Amino acid sequence: MSLKKLWTALRGAANEGVEAVADTQAIRILDQEMREAKKELQACDESLTRIMAKRKLAQGKVDSLNADIETYTNHAIAASEKGDDALALECADKVGELEATLETEQSILESFQSSEKTLKSNISKAKTNVRRMEQQIEQVKATESVQKAQVAVSTRHMGANSKVKTALSSLDRIKEKQQQRSAELEVAEELANEENGSDLDAKLKAAGIKPGSSQKSGSDKLAQILAAKKAK
Repeated sequence: MSLKKLWTALRGAANEGVEAVADTQAIRILDQEMREAKKELQACDESLTRIMAKRKLAQGKVDSLNADIETYTNHAIAASEKGDDALALECADKVGELEATLETEQSILESFQSSEKTLKSNISKAKTNVRRMEQQIEQVKATESVQKAQVAVSTRHMGANSKVKTALSSLDRIKEKQQQRSAELEVAEELANEENGSDLDAKLKAAGIKPGSSQKSGSDKLAQILAAKKAK
């Protein structure tokens, strides 16, 4: 391998290492961002609760002012019908004051209502985005874990295959050695037989001749027996 190719390979490996570290850090950063986002959403929920409480109080004031306006309006009409113009005018002045106050309180109420509506919408969108991001992060983590497990299993499998191949090679070598040893033992036995004459006996036996045998044929034996009788 040339120095240029070696340097390229080393640089590629280094880049992969840097990217792996960056990816790990990216997941950690996203986890931290999610924790901070949840805290912010919790703070938003608390703010929304306070705004809703204030809106409720403002609504109560507006409802109370409307009720008072209606009451004093009726009083003004009743006083006017009875001919008490002074009392009717006083009631009318009270209605005017209440309406001015109502205008202010209504403006405050509408401001709270608008803020509440906007905040609810923004919080809802933020929570949806956080849930979506959490789902993606969990999916990435799960996929990473599964792929690591697959790599581990694949590595073990490859290692196991390598070990099996090594074991089979060793087994073949053992068989070859055993065959070689068997052949050597057979040759040694043949040499020993040759030294003891056993090899010659085996050749005579194969030829139908009993080595070292002095046994005579039946006719020869019968002649020997008859000859011995005559001699007596």
